[in-house]
Amino acid sequence: MICNGTSDRQLKALAEHVRESLKERLQKIPFAIEGTGESGWVLLDYGDVIVHLFQEEKRLYYDLEGLWRGAHVLLSIQ
Repeated sequence: MICNGTSDRQLKALAEHVRESLKERLQKIPFAIEGTGESGWVLLDYGDVIVHLFQEEKRLYYDLEGLWRGAHVLLSIQ
């Protein structure tokens, strides 16, 4: 899953919301969390699902959509 945030504070809030929601609703905690809101990139590793939260310039730089261009899209929210 790849998402955008508009600021470091929003990335931090998004990461916390995802973490708390999955823990509460599905009793899932991430195997690992990498990055910080301040870095412009946060990754939450749930094993089968990886959540990437980016600020726009970092998302463009890492271009994960380009890397996975040939993969099957399960959900796209615009």
